[in-house]
Amino acid sequence: MTLIEEERSVVEEFSVLEDWMDKYEYLIELGKSLPMIEESSKTEANLIKGCQSRVWLNSSFSDGKVFFTADSDAIITKGIISLLIRVYNGRTPKEILDSDFSFISEIGLKENLSPTRANGLVSMIKQIKEYALAYSLKQ
Repeated sequence: MTLIEEERSVVEEFSVLEDWMDKYEYLIELGKSLPMIEESSKTEANLIKGCQSRVWLNSSFSDGKVFFTADSDAIITKGIISLLIRVYNGRTPKEILDSDFSFISEIGLKENLSPTRANGLVSMIKQIKEYALAYSLKQ
């Protein structure tokens, strides 16, 4: 599935959920399905700055694509990072850097988070883009 198709899929999934309590429940379920990150990856260097809860985001680069693993100590936040990984995992740095992350606005995520969680979301997106930029410079 292309990045744009994956974004559309996320927008469709969220559009069938009636209210934000249902959408939060869905985020929690997504977080539960997030593959476990290696304990050795839960380092200060992988901790995302700007998040109220603790979020670790690790990346690797293989065959021209960026791969992410993550974890969080907060269930909603874990769902948010899981959603981002679903869309951006296994993409080329160019695909990530060219993305406008507009599906986040389309599903209304940022507007329906507390200010601290919204800031954390922005920090997660920034970190994903920073990893993509670093890998793009290595190509």
